[in-house]
This record gives sequence, structure tokens and C-alpha cells, in this order.
Amino acid sequence: MTYFSARQAGRHAATKPAKSTGAFNALKRDILLGTLPAGTALTELDLAAHFGCSQGTVREALLQLQEEGLVLRQGHRGTQVSACTADEAIEMFRVRQQIECNGIMRVIKAPSRTLLSDLGQLFEEMMDAARQGDELELASFDRDFHRRIFQDAALPALDPILHRCLVHNHRFKISRSTTPRDLVATAQRHHSIIEAIESGDAARSVAALHHHIATIVDLGPDVFPDARQ
Repeated sequence: MTYFSARQAGRHAATKPAKSTGAFNALKRDILLGTLPAGTALTELDLAAHFGCSQGTVREALLQLQEEGLVLRQGHRGTQVSACTADEAIEMFRVRQQIECNGIMRVIKAPSRTLLSDLGQLFEEMMDAARQGDELELASFDRDFHRRIFQDAALPALDPILHRCLVHNHRFKISRSTTPRDLVATAQRHHSIIEAIESGDAARSVAALHHHIATIVDLGPDVFPDARQ
């Protein structure tokens, strides 16, 4: 089963999500939107009462958030929402750029039969979310889009690292937004990546992906000085 088909199966199975999944999604949404700012204490007892579930269920959700780097669990000091700093974001942009650009060179050599159709479907899902003004749903499809490309690089041990970088890139981007963003334009930026992959040109694909990552936020030129706006 491919990542994309597993993702689809997971979405269908999530019609009635487990309570831990519901708690995880709700907390993740509030952290990404800044409703729960960095340093906010998250206690299992309070969260269990809020979500109407057991502390064990809450603990499972917090462990998932810890895996994504959105909370810090510090033993007797409890759990807190992690920080979202520019320094950390910059390093994650750099790590992501290296992982994805090296990965896409491998992808172009032997792309899977379904890669382009999968990316096309994800692009349409991004556009639908953008038109509906759902920034978090758009970000979720965005992460799926980039991970679907990387799946064909056949470097599975790096996927969790890429996923964490993507989550924090989106969190940082949302936290820096002081005015409403053009979500449709954000979604459309992915089309040039699809066209580059379709061309079968490795250099063009690397350039498209590098430019995409370097121009996500306005600090791009400082992080990637060779980027062309």
C-alpha cells in the first residue's frame, strides 16, 4: 500500500475517529493557529475533563503531539506547548530543503506509476480547501503533497523528519501572518512542481522545489541567498 492510498484509507476510517485522535486534532489545530501559545501548560486531568475522555486517552494524544514537536513533555514539570522561534524555523527550512531536493533527484530517476495522478488529486484538494478559506486543511494537504513526492525517493527513515519540518514550517508561516493570505495563490504555487516532475528534468524539478521552499516566507532570501524571487 502506498502512502497516498494509506492516507485515503485513513481518511475514510476516520469518519468516527478515536477519542485520542479527536483530542490530538483539536489540540494540534489550536497550537498551529496560536490559540494555545508557546508555554501553555497542558495537564492531562484538565484535558480529560474538557474532551470527556480518560487521562490515558489524553496521554496518547500528547505523545502524538510530542512526536511532531508541538509540545514538550518534561516529567514532573508537566507538558507545555513548544516554542515557535525564527531560529528553529530557519534550521528546519534548511533541513527540509536538503531532504526534499536530494530526494526529488532520486524520484525523477524512477517515479512511481501513480505519482503524477496522486499529486494532481492532492493539488485539487488543496485548491478546494483554499477556495473554502480553510488554511489548516490546505496546510494538511500541502504536507501530504510534499510527502507523496518524497515517498518515491525510497528513503522512509527520513519521512518523519520531513513531516516534522513541514508541520513547523506551516506553524511558523501562520504565526507570522498579520493579514489574511491569498490561499488560492498558495495552493497554485504547487503546480509548477507538478509540471517540473512531469517534464522528467531533474535539474528543473530541483530548481522548482528549491524556489518553492525558499519563497514560503519573506525570510527566504536570508536563508537561501541564491533563491530567485
